[in-house]
Amino acid sequence: MNLTFSSFKSIIPSILGLFLFSIACNSSQSNSEESAVPVKTEPVLTMDWKTDTVFTGSESTLYDPVSKAIYVSSGNTKSSLKDGDGFISKIRPDGTIDNLKWVVDLNAPKGMAINDHKLYVSDIDEILGINLNDGSIAERIAVDSAKFLNDVCTDGEYIYFSDMRANTVYRLKDGQYEAIAENVPNINGLECHAGQLYGLCKEGLVKFNADGSYTTLNTEVLGGDGLVILNDTTFIASRWGGQIFYISGSKTTLLVDTQEEKSNTADITFVPETQQVIVPTFLKNEVASYSLSFEE
Repeated sequence: MNLTFSSFKSIIPSILGLFLFSIACNSSQSNSEESAVPVKTEPVLTMDWKTDTVFTGSESTLYDPVSKAIYVSSGNTKSSLKDGDGFISKIRPDGTIDNLKWVVDLNAPKGMAINDHKLYVSDIDEILGINLNDGSIAERIAVDSAKFLNDVCTDGEYIYFSDMRANTVYRLKDGQYEAIAENVPNINGLECHAGQLYGLCKEGLVKFNADGSYTTLNTEVLGGDGLVILNDTTFIASRWGGQIFYISGSKTTLLVDTQEEKSNTADITFVPETQQVIVPTFLKNEVASYSLSFEE
């Protein structure tokens, strides 16, 4: 068959149309294949290790990203008694114990925060400032009318601490403290993120306002203990009785439930580099590590 230039020219639009149709089909198939790739979105906690039962009444853990140490506060089997059996330990993210009795002769140390080269710890009715370099106590701030000081956190300028039985949040700077939020029922866990203070109380996960009021963000995790903030919409929260939750926006996922084992999940901490949640088990006298991952 002989094709003249004019006849060839007339079929160019048809050839071009077939070419574009082929590209569109291939593109559609490719997009379909890409959309079929599973997205890993469901959070999961898997246990890595658990220590021996040497952390009597282990209440709180705190990761130091500078030294890579994890501090553990223990001695809380009688959590309101000034019995002198409280101590602070230093362990590593792999579970190795560096120093079981790094600081001793405390009473019932609970929440901890690091600021200005000191480890600030609540101990029933006072806040202690412990030198990180040698474990010596540099500060003792007695809190008048304290009933049950609990968690501690910092925004890099102030130290914040809760009195769970007095329903009060305080802030501390240069040895001086003041109440900044009152009538917060059973306020326990505290954490700061991007200059914002959050807490766990009887009403759930709350965000504090500048005037001392608060906004409730989550009502599924009631009476929480430990709080980790991954970003301003994503949190990991523990309940002392043996539960750990992942809160992402309006969705709450139960990650760990050790209530039947009577293994507590007290004031947790997080190791970002290895995605570990470090859990003090309180009455089990252990510290456990769980790795955070995501699956379909």
